[in-house]
Amino acid sequence: MTNMGRDIESRLQELESRLAFQDDLIESLNETVVRLDRELARLELRVKSQGDKLRDLGETGAMPGSSPEHEVPPHY
Repeated sequence: MTNMGRDIESRLQELESRLAFQDDLIESLNETVVRLDRELARLELRVKSQGDKLRDLGETGAMPGSSPEHEVPPHY
């Protein structure tokens, strides 16, 4: 094999190695994105659930005809 042929083969091997590394990295990043998307969806459900609970507590704890935003705290 000529010197030029060896140089081309070496460069080709380097490119193939980089491509394999990039494929692995892309797959790893994709798995991370999928995991974080699931976690975000789960957290959004928890936040919504907590907001619903707070709203329900505000509705059941308020006096009829009064607004919970205008109630005086118990220490006054």
